[in-house]
Amino acid sequence: MRPEELKFSADHEWVRREGKRAIMGITDFAQENLGDIVYIELPDTDIELSVEEEVTEIESTKTTSPVLSPVSGKLVEVNLELKERPELMNEDPYGLGWIAVIEMSDPAELENLMDYKEYEEFIREEVEE
Repeated sequence: MRPEELKFSADHEWVRREGKRAIMGITDFAQENLGDIVYIELPDTDIELSVEEEVTEIESTKTTSPVLSPVSGKLVEVNLELKERPELMNEDPYGLGWIAVIEMSDPAELENLMDYKEYEEFIREEVEE
């Protein structure tokens, strides 16, 4: 998956839209700052999420970090592969390292997220601070 095809949150999550579904994960920038990811607590499915509600937590060799939902809706699928291989989030954050699929209640919320160019500028400014 090419990052140019994704939408990004200010909390460093990405979203790929597939119809009414949003596949989400953490950005390359986020995984790089976390360091080696050693564990992810996979969330339950069939839970309702609001924008910026915590979906799960990721543990790395440096810290524990929450993952927030970039859109609202029902969590319908999780990446079970991450249970055995959490390092996929480091190795392929925009592909095999996806975290969850959300059935969006309001796809228009995607308009509130950044495109790749905007996100690149956002992290450039964040690093400079």
